[in-house]
Amino acid sequence: MRDVAAATAPAFTPGLLTPTLPLQIAQRIGLAIVEERYAPGERLKEVELAAAFGVSRASVRESLRILESRGLVRILPQRGAQVTRLSREELENLFEIRAVLLGLAGRDAARRFEPTDRKALAARLGALGTALGDPLEYARASAAMVDAVARLSGNVQLAHMIDGFAQRIGRYTRLGLQSVERRSRSLASWKKLVAALAARDQDAAESISRRLALENRDAALVEIERRLRRELRQAP
Repeated sequence: MRDVAAATAPAFTPGLLTPTLPLQIAQRIGLAIVEERYAPGERLKEVELAAAFGVSRASVRESLRILESRGLVRILPQRGAQVTRLSREELENLFEIRAVLLGLAGRDAARRFEPTDRKALAARLGALGTALGDPLEYARASAAMVDAVARLSGNVQLAHMIDGFAQRIGRYTRLGLQSVERRSRSLASWKKLVAALAARDQDAAESISRRLALENRDAALVEIERRLRRELRQAP
């Protein structure tokens, strides 16, 4: 049993988190799914998860229902929960939505940009640069950058929508950032976006934000196709 409970830095303390315990557990399991510590199609066993987190099976069951609502888990009668499989159609649909949402966030963030915002974005860019050699860390830093821009937009509802399916789309985002060449292009685009935000160029910020999403979509599609070909070769 992999150590899903320790997947993120903050200490997990059931006593303190009881009011939102299933949501906290769902976040941890969701991260493990995004990072493929649970493979697509793999069964999630309530007993093992309950033991790993030190909670009741009822709490785990509720967390799995949350993950089902996010499209990360499928709960089958008499068979329990399993990780949903990656889908080309889902990938394309999610990124179409994401491109629009990130474009709006970029435009609003440029309109509202203040000189004091520059330092926070510079730190995020620094984290991206530091993570360039590690696809997993880069994907995490990229997700943090998306969150930062969404928050700078000042549109609470928009930021909530972007965050609402962050894990679901994160599975595909990570696939699109597998090569160092792709990550280098992504970093260059992020730098251009930060420059557009600082210049308060709303059109450029929207355009670059959309392009970031669509370029990652295209890269993820290539990886999905590669996996499908490999599975066909391995099939009996």
